[in-house]
Amino acid sequence: MADSIPLLTLDRFPEWGRCLRRPFQTAYRAMYSSVFGGIVTEPELMLVPVDDHMVHRGDGVFEAFKCVAGAIYNLGAHLDRLEHSAAELHFRWPCTRAELGDRIAATIRAGAERDCLVRVLLSRGSGSFGVNPYDCPSAQLYIVVTRLKPPFMKVHPEGARLKTSVVPAKPVGQASIKNCNYLPNVLMAKEAVDAGVDFVVSLDEGGNVAEGATENVGMITAGHELAFPALGGILKGTTMIRTAELAGALVAEGFLSGVSFRPIPQAELRDAAAVLVVGTTPNLVHVREYDGRVVGDGKPGERFERLRRLLEDDILHNAGLRTPVFPA
Repeated sequence: MADSIPLLTLDRFPEWGRCLRRPFQTAYRAMYSSVFGGIVTEPELMLVPVDDHMVHRGDGVFEAFKCVAGAIYNLGAHLDRLEHSAAELHFRWPCTRAELGDRIAATIRAGAERDCLVRVLLSRGSGSFGVNPYDCPSAQLYIVVTRLKPPFMKVHPEGARLKTSVVPAKPVGQASIKNCNYLPNVLMAKEAVDAGVDFVVSLDEGGNVAEGATENVGMITAGHELAFPALGGILKGTTMIRTAELAGALVAEGFLSGVSFRPIPQAELRDAAAVLVVGTTPNLVHVREYDGRVVGDGKPGERFERLRRLLEDDILHNAGLRTPVFPA
């Protein structure tokens, strides 16, 4: 039996490499790898060494952000968070921040899509199959560009179904690090699919709302307060923070009574006038049902719609937060 397994060598790569491509990889546009020192656009070449500690130990950090209409949205906030995550895990950057920006832009252009999702992964690098980070002589950088999916509400204008997850929230301190050890997030995503809902949300040890698999969750109270969970126990989502900033204009109008980051008991979320899911890919999502109960009248309200329009306008037209990649 063992004799029937072929021994594959580099000189035969064009032959067996073509067998690696899968139908779902048509969305993969480009990848930069510091290991190879360049960009590839063939999915079968988008590879990471198996001895990279990011692969077998989850020892890496990452960011995901989008390029919309030829410009990256809110890049500075994402790179700030990447720097925070890297510092918490004592990573040495393989390049300067300016060089990283140049490599991101070059990889997006190689993918030739003006609307795309970008993932930047900073790994401990290759060195051994052990757990000791000092076995790795240098960190590695991977940048992956894929086709961008439309915002959730454009595909599902009726809104989303949300349920409470059985997966507990991450410990305080770890939640703020966007690392590549995403097993709790994977289990939450699986739970949502298995339950036939769109999103799930975890609770902390005190029974307060935490976060979703890859999204933040918030609410608008009956008193018109926009509230998100306290930042200490969740990832500081860039879209959540920007939504809160934009909501300041609605507070000034008297359309919202205030914006807060505070503990939100599960019972308060269940009784909210509106429940929101916020994230880089979905944008701002109206939750029509939480734990099998209709939220409000089940329809997106006026305050949700105002927030959604503010965010979408910011993504498309705020020159201060848009980093051009392609010529206008």
